[in-house]
Amino acid sequence: VEGPDDYATMREIVYRRYSRLISDNSDLPQLIIIDGGKGQLNAAVEALQSLGILQNVEIISIAKRLEEIFKPGDSSPLYLNKRSSSLRLIQQIRDEAHRFGISFHRRIRDKKTLSSIFDSISGVGEKSKHKLLRQFGSIESIKVAPVEEIAKIIGESKAVLLKEILNSTYEF
Repeated sequence: VEGPDDYATMREIVYRRYSRLISDNSDLPQLIIIDGGKGQLNAAVEALQSLGILQNVEIISIAKRLEEIFKPGDSSPLYLNKRSSSLRLIQQIRDEAHRFGISFHRRIRDKKTLSSIFDSISGVGEKSKHKLLRQFGSIESIKVAPVEEIAKIIGESKAVLLKEILNSTYEF
């Protein structure tokens, strides 16, 4: 998906996930819970229809603002009692999916950030990266550390080069 298109992204994610299950001959879930409102639900339904499995699964979506639950074909949402254990379970599932997604993307972003900075310096490999991060804790701390401290770990010429790169191209 090019650009920010929530519906196209939902369609692609659902299509990829369930086409993989089909190709692996894995069991399909009994219930799919989509995070979002009618638009996200409709996008997911389209993906399941294109795979020919919509009739084999139940699918709902939960819209966060009012905690509305949508089902395909129903024009009005279902409202569960705010104290309902069913609603709390659905909310916990959604919140866990958010937590997982956010931490996953942070890990990817952090790996890219570390790779792009350290990989631009010849001779600074995985072991040096780990030593630097173990000693200083973060790239921000490396950026403000004296060259002499960094040089104790990776040598003076690499330390000078690293500081130049961090101070000229890396913005926090």
